[in-house]
Amino acid sequence: MRILVFFDLPVKTKKQRREATRFRNFLLNDGYHMVQFSVYARVCNGMDAVNKHRGRIKNNLPENGAIRLLVITERQYEAIDILLGGLSQADDSFQWEQLSIF
Repeated sequence: MRILVFFDLPVKTKKQRREATRFRNFLLNDGYHMVQFSVYARVCNGMDAVNKHRGRIKNNLPENGAIRLLVITERQYEAIDILLGGLSQADDSFQWEQLSIF
């Protein structure tokens, strides 16, 4: 399973920028990877792990902003269409993440 975290956080003041950065760093340190600028994903092995990480996110919520969680299966995640406009093959900024389970 995967947890997808979508968020919109205000970044107008220095305090808001600090809070947004703290939340993004929390996600990265908790095993999430950035899918897009405000979309992060994490692999979970079952609903127990999903509930654990849902609680961890609730404990690390920023003061303001909107955060949404979506839980999907690996099969659903694999069905994502990645549409790239304007990137050349030499563009190194796009990274593909693959999960291997043995």
